[in-house]
Amino acid sequence: MVWKIILLWIIGISSGIMVSAGVFTVLFVVGLVPRFAGRTDTARCELFYEECLIFGALLADVLSVFPIRGSLGSSPDILLKILLILIGVFAGIFVGCLSIALAEVLDGIPIFARRVKLKIGVSTAVLAIALGKIAGSLYYFINGFFEGI
Repeated sequence: MVWKIILLWIIGISSGIMVSAGVFTVLFVVGLVPRFAGRTDTARCELFYEECLIFGALLADVLSVFPIRGSLGSSPDILLKILLILIGVFAGIFVGCLSIALAEVLDGIPIFARRVKLKIGVSTAVLAIALGKIAGSLYYFINGFFEGI
C-alpha cells in the first residue's frame, strides 16, 4: 500500500511539473512577464516576477496533489469570503492578461503560414484544435471527473 501511494505521488508531481513547464513555456514565449515589467517601469524586478510565477505554479501543483482540508480555526466567514474574492480577482487578471498575450501571438499564425508556404489547411488545423478542446472538456464533465476534486 505504501509503494502504491509513493508511486501515485511521484506520478502526480511529475505530471503537474510537466503541465507547469508547459504553462511557463507559453508565458515566457509570449513575453508576458517582460511586457508587464516594461509597462509598470519595474524591469529591475523581472526576475522576481518570474520566480513568483514559477513558485505559484509549483505550489498549485503540490496543493492539487495534497489538498488542504479543514477550517481556519476561529476566523469568521467574512475573512474566507474576502480571501476568495481576492483569489478570484487575481485569477481573473491573470487569465485576462494571458488571453491578450495569446491573442497577440495568434497574429503570428498567418505570417508563419505564409513563410512555410502553407496555402490550405490553416483554418482546418485551428478548427481541429478547437474541436479537440471541446471534446476533451465534454468528456471531462460528462464523466464527472471534477467531482473527485
